[in-house]
Amino acid sequence: MGDPRKLRNKFERPKKLWDVDRIKHDKAYVGEYGLKNMHELWAANGELKKYRREARRLLSLTEEERRNDAKKILQKLARLGVLKETATIDDVLSLEVRVILERRLQTVVMRKGLARTMQQARQLITHGFINVGGRIVTRPSYVVNLEQESTIAYARDIDISVKVIESEPTGETKVKVQQETTEEKVAA
Repeated sequence: MGDPRKLRNKFERPKKLWDVDRIKHDKAYVGEYGLKNMHELWAANGELKKYRREARRLLSLTEEERRNDAKKILQKLARLGVLKETATIDDVLSLEVRVILERRLQTVVMRKGLARTMQQARQLITHGFINVGGRIVTRPSYVVNLEQESTIAYARDIDISVKVIESEPTGETKVKVQQETTEEKVAA
């Protein structure tokens, strides 16, 4: 059987944990992309660091040694939709974390219109309402390939629409989400 594996974090903490400018910048990303906490952002940064590290390693090699490895990493990033097919190794070094966050399943579901907000997209994914290529995926951080993007759909029927009702004669409309209160549940 062997020893149990050692679980490690999939993220790396920033060197300056309490830097005010970095915290403001990171909170903007967390709010914009509906991330649960800073750890998800740090994991995306770690993924980006991995690609950059590989690009720097390739730039230090000679042209002959670089050719095959560079082709592999550029094809992988093009398949993920992070870079274009005609990109070079220098383009990998100029990538931002925003590009990685745009390829998350949570963001793609929201951008395709399957959810109204990032939080709703996260909830639909974790509750098993979204499938990718016929498979239910329950991880909002799942990285979606360009090929898989067209296969994202609801796993089962769901109505996310908001019912609009007119409540006052002045013509103001109010948005009301239909919910049962506890008294209505008890009465039924």
